[in-house]
Amino acid sequence: MSRSSDPNRKPAPLGKKLDELYSLIEGIEIAMFTTRRPDGRLVSRPMATQTQAEGRDLWFVTDVESNKLDELGFDPQVNLAYYKDRTREWVSVSGTASITQDRHLIHELYRKDWKAWFGDEGGARNGGPDDPRLALIFVDVESVVYLKVDKPKPMVLFEVARAMVTGNVPDVGAQRELSGAELDRAR
Repeated sequence: MSRSSDPNRKPAPLGKKLDELYSLIEGIEIAMFTTRRPDGRLVSRPMATQTQAEGRDLWFVTDVESNKLDELGFDPQVNLAYYKDRTREWVSVSGTASITQDRHLIHELYRKDWKAWFGDEGGARNGGPDDPRLALIFVDVESVVYLKVDKPKPMVLFEVARAMVTGNVPDVGAQRELSGAELDRAR
């Protein structure tokens, strides 16, 4: 929790918010990637955020034969939820996903551990960067809300304990938002 309405807390500059955001994402790595099925139901699955390419973008690798591509074809709006249990920091990203099989980008982002998820089926379907099953999902970020814990762990525990006694909300960090306009300025 956070007291984001605390009048003594100054708004963070855009550069700081972007640095915090990408630092959090890098430190968490796995996102719960949520899509909408054609029947309207939401479905989430864990996906590893890939190293950034071409600036401050979010990329994911997937199999072209996966159901999530059908879901993205139906509705490209997605949510990415990151949570760091150790610090209780979190990130919620809303955006629009698009799919590419651009070999240059796949080569740029490729990691050897992808082979574990694609397996060697022989020929070109070997889990390497030229495997025709590999596709990238790019998420064009439209808005972000996150909590950056700005206190040492003992202080966080004290804040939580004090909140339990007083009934007040614990002040453990800064909840920040990045709007579409701010993200566009940063691009």
